[in-house]
Amino acid sequence: MPTPLVLVSAVALIDRDGRVLLAQRPEGKSMAGLWEFPGGKVEPGETPEQALIRELHEELGVDTWASCLAPLTFASHAYETFHLLMPLYACRRWEGRPRPREGQRLAWARVENLRDYPMPPADLPLIPILRDWL
Repeated sequence: MPTPLVLVSAVALIDRDGRVLLAQRPEGKSMAGLWEFPGGKVEPGETPEQALIRELHEELGVDTWASCLAPLTFASHAYETFHLLMPLYACRRWEGRPRPREGQRLAWARVENLRDYPMPPADLPLIPILRDWL
């Protein structure tokens, strides 16, 4: 039986100091306690950019625009019950201060310290690309 493909959009929010925002998955969710780039599932009828704009508003209380989302790279990872395809965007412009709205913890991390944060397997290959880009 084929494994379902799940499309999730993620973003590296980059502050003026070059730090990247990470969110820790809260208790009760799969992979709880792991750190990830903010984002979420792309809903039917949404583009990856629209999903990020929606997710950033819902999860962090910040607003951004499609013109501020630069496609950077993507992850393709086979989990046990699904295959994840995750475009990663870079964003340096948004309105509001990121605040945890869904029980998650947030951390601003220097790119050279991203490996200090335990992450889901799909996120790990994104770190060297982000490091080289920044």
